[in-house]
Formats: sequence, structure tokens, C-alpha cells
Amino acid sequence: MSTCNHNCSSCSEKCSTQAGRNLEFMEPLNKFSSIKHVIGVMSGKGGVGKSSVTSMLAVHMQRLGYKVGILDSDITGPSIPKAFGIKEKALSDASLGILPAESKNNMKIMSINLMLENEDDPVIWRGPVISGVVKQFWSEVYWGDLDYLFVDMPPGTGDVTLTVFQSIPLDGVVVVTSPQGLVSLIVKKAFNMADKMNIPVLGIVENMSYVKCPDCGKEINVYGKSEIEKFAKELNIPVLAKMPLDADISRLCDEGRIEGMACNYLENAAKHIVNNKVNK
Repeated sequence: MSTCNHNCSSCSEKCSTQAGRNLEFMEPLNKFSSIKHVIGVMSGKGGVGKSSVTSMLAVHMQRLGYKVGILDSDITGPSIPKAFGIKEKALSDASLGILPAESKNNMKIMSINLMLENEDDPVIWRGPVISGVVKQFWSEVYWGDLDYLFVDMPPGTGDVTLTVFQSIPLDGVVVVTSPQGLVSLIVKKAFNMADKMNIPVLGIVENMSYVKCPDCGKEINVYGKSEIEKFAKELNIPVLAKMPLDADISRLCDEGRIEGMACNYLENAAKHIVNNKVNK
């Protein structure tokens, strides 16, 4: 995994996860920060619970004893602060840079919602401006010392996703999807984009995979039988988890208490990320 905290294009080091990438656009990390591993969480389309998965993965990683942060690069649809119950605004330090907010359990979080006057103000910006903000969240935010930074990416394979891939030294991405019939197209689009950018896909999380009957415990496939294993096998990547539709998760996110979740749906996914490092 990543151990460098500099602009790789300006040095002679051969960082293996950057091999084959165009380093011309790579942004330097805030000079007072050190981040060992950077993991992107992406989806081929919206509405699959990508931000919830990002939040839960980060919580599980923190429970494993790691120092964790979340960079919310979904500028037009930010939801990470709400899941963690963060309402205060980001502050600035003349020496260090922009100071991220911290959750109740000291997870560092940066999102555009922490810079807006009102959290429900719309972000009506064109692509280049949005991309510039994403770069600022990497290079101007004082993250301090982190073991893992999760980047919650916007849905799809558009301009901002490309900016993240080109500007931030991702060690790998986790693809989030759902069981609907379009799953093959969704997963393959995300996989192919990461592959073209020479970024490893660490695995797939299928959200809303089933509903468990509260009376008998039977798993009901609301969206039909999942075929995620078939597509994962075709792409030679693992299925990290199959998460159910769980009202408790929705409630905790709405209440800003995702850190209090009792479920362990993504515990093995977090362990897989730790145990399957891409070494530099």
C-alpha cells in the first residue's frame, strides 16, 4: 500500500501503485500530513449506498485499531457529515491548512458541507471548479498522520471521478453495486475505468442484496437472485460482502450515529483491505 506522501512526479522513487499512470496531474499531499493508505469507494451509478458503505468501512477499519479519515469527494451530493452527525464548519489554520472536522470517535472528515453556510445549500458549480475543490481537500487539508484515508467518490465515471484517479495516489478502489439486472454493466464500467487508470480493484460490495424476514430469518431477494459472484469471477476480483437492506443502518445514518452500528457486515471487507496490500 501507499507510504509516500509527496507528489510522485517530482521524485525518482518507483512507487508500484503509480506505475503506468500519468503523474503529470498528481497533487502533492498537505506537507504537514502523512497518509499510509488511500482507498477509493466508487460505484457505476447512484443510489446503491456508496456513502453508507464508505462510512461503515471506515468505522470497521477504526475498530481494527487504525487511524482513519474520510475525504468526501461527492461535492454535489455530500452525505458523509450527516452519517457522522457533524454539523460544525471546517476551520483554517494559517500554518497547517484547512482543519477537517472530527467525529465523536476522532475520525477525521472533510466534505463540502463543512464549508457551506447552510448544509442544504446546493452546489451549482461547473466541473472544473468541483474538481479544484477535490484537489484542495487532498493538498490543503491538514489530515495529520493517518493509516487509512477513504475517498467517497461521486457515482459514475465522469469528470470528478477522473480527477480523483489522476490527482490522488489511490492504492485501490472498492466498487459498490446492487443486485438489479444492470449489475454487470455497472460493475464492468467501474472496473474498466479503474483498470484503464492502472488502479487495482480490491473487490465488490453488493448492497441491498436481500432482506431478512424479522419473523423467520429467511433471506428474501427483493431485486431478484444476485449474480454478483458470476461477474466477480469473470473480472477476477473478490466479493467482499453482500449487505442486506437494514433499517437500522438507515436510521443510524439519519441520526448521525453510524459509529454506533452493531452489525458486522463489512468487518471481513475491512480485514481483506488490510491483508491484501498493494506494496510500493
